[in-house]
Parts: sequence; C-alpha cells; structure tokens
Amino acid sequence: MSALRPPSLLDRSPVLKATVGSRGNLALSTVVLILAALAFPPMVRWLLTDATFFGNAESCKAASGACWAFIGEKLKFIVLGFYPQDEAPRAYAAIALLIGLVGLSATPRLWGRKLAAAWIASLLAAIWLLGGGGPLSPVPTEKWGGLPVTLLLSFGSFILAFPLAILLALARRSKLGGVRLYAVVLIETVRGVPFIAILYAATLLFPLMLPAGAAIDKFARAAAALSIFVAAYLAEIVRAGLQAVPRGQSEAAASLGLTSWQTLRLVVLPQALRGVIAPIVNLAVGIFQDTTLVAIIGMFDLLNAARAAATDPNWIGFYAEAYVFAAAVYFVFCFTAARYSLWLEGYLKTP
Repeated sequence: MSALRPPSLLDRSPVLKATVGSRGNLALSTVVLILAALAFPPMVRWLLTDATFFGNAESCKAASGACWAFIGEKLKFIVLGFYPQDEAPRAYAAIALLIGLVGLSATPRLWGRKLAAAWIASLLAAIWLLGGGGPLSPVPTEKWGGLPVTLLLSFGSFILAFPLAILLALARRSKLGGVRLYAVVLIETVRGVPFIAILYAATLLFPLMLPAGAAIDKFARAAAALSIFVAAYLAEIVRAGLQAVPRGQSEAAASLGLTSWQTLRLVVLPQALRGVIAPIVNLAVGIFQDTTLVAIIGMFDLLNAARAAATDPNWIGFYAEAYVFAAAVYFVFCFTAARYSLWLEGYLKTP
C-alpha cells in the first residue's frame, strides 16, 4: 500500500507552475526575463533615477531623464484643456460626478430604474456644469477639453447606445422582414466603415444637409456619431447573448402565463446580458480609448490636451512625458474596468 504524497511546490503555486512548470514555460519565462533585464534598467533611469521632479524647462533639458516638473506645471491644462481656469471647479465637479456614478454603478444591487435615471440626470448635470446656464456663466463647447470631454463622450455615448443596441439586436432577430432588413443594413453599414469616417461625416457632411441657418453643436454631433458607432457593435454582442439563451426558457415563461414582453424583459434579456458581460466591458474599454480620435475634428480630449501642453513655448518638446502621463490615466481606467469585469463574472456566476 503506497503512502499518500503531499502536493509538490509546483502544484501548490499556480504562478510557479505557469512559469516554470514545463520546459516550454521555463523557456518562455527565460526569454521574458532577458527582455525585462534589457528594458527595465534604462526605463527606471528615465522614469525615476535621472528624472527631474521639480524645476523649470532649463533644468529638465540639462537632465537626461523624464521631466515630471512639466506634468506638475501643466497638469491643470492636461486635465481641463482650454476650459476657463476661473471656472475650473465646475469641470472638476463634473468629473467627480461622473466617476462617482461609475463607482455606484459597480454595485450590482443598485442596478435598476433608479440607477438608469441617475445616469441620465448626472449626464445632464455634467453638461450643465460644463456649459453653464442659469446662475452659471456660459462656456461654449469649443472650450471644453481634457478629461471631462473624454468621460462625457465615452460614458454618454455608451448610455445612449445601450437601448438603441437592444432594439437593433431584437430587430435583427425579428420575424418581420422589413424590420430585420433595415436593422441589418444599419448595423453592417456602420460596422463596415472606420470610426474616423463616421466622425468626418458627422462633422463635415451632416451640416450640409441641414436647412439654411440651422446648426447643431460639434460636440453633440461627435457624441451622436459615437453613440451610433457603439450601438452597431453592441447590438451584435447583445444578439449573441440572445442566441445563447435556450429556447426552453421562453417556452417555460410562456407556460407560466407571461406575455412576450414580460418574457423578454424578465427572463431572456437578463440571461442574455449576463452572458456577454466580458464582451461588453471589452467594447467599453475600446470606446473609451477610441474617444482620442475626436482630436482629428479639432476637439481636445485628454490625449490631445496632453499633446497640446507640450507645445507651450516655455515647455516645448516634452511630448514623451505628456503621452506617458496620458497613457497612465487611460491604463488606470481600462485596467480597473477589466478587473471589475472579472469580479462581476464571478459574482454573477457567469458560465
């Protein structure tokens, strides 16, 4: 009778097993370590050891590392762009409002109609804080920039696109030929052209179609274009979720006396959306990053504001620091969303 052997160190450590558990993993880990050893020291020297954290442009140019003093000097411009500095508290309030609501939305037990209403109210409040009106002095959208623009475009377009995407997904599965045809044409047309082309169409072509004297704000046109773009992709994700719900679920709901609308709202859609959380978060991360493309129509989102900060004659040329800082901000948002997606899949017990 053989004695039971205790688990080995490799069996007890998934990380160790993934890195050195086999010859292939060991070889791959060795290559990664060599590349890290080559890249890490000069990166640390540029980022930290030789960097200039305080001083002016001359002291930065005399050093060989990064100039973080530039970020400290231009931080307000990078975050807010050309937004009037004396009205900056309003922009900060709009940022805090949107990020705070994202934090509340991360709690599944708060999901419902009240949260949807809170999102609509918060988006309107953020627009009012930025644009002014009533007791607040008006600020035209041409002066909006930085992080508020990035957050408003990404969050706002996603909120607007979500109901449209569900309607398109349902329309594409409809038994009515005309409804299905128009949904397919819209989805495939939008998915068939790059987002830049849609932005150009919304910015340059759409104003030509308006009656003489009529005009729609460029920010609103960009937000509408982004919403339609998101809706087309999101509709396909929702449709995939709908197809994954077994037909027996609808039949069981019908046997209990639920109407078609109740079956869709209470049985089918919740299961469909729960099964596609990961693709939805992946799309949201991509859209958050794609808002940087609005720079081509002259809007100053976070990345474009960071680039513009490096054109200041007193601090000209520190593009690397500006882009590294912007990349760090984008990474924090996107990495947090990715980790939250993993937690949510486990919380909802997604298969």
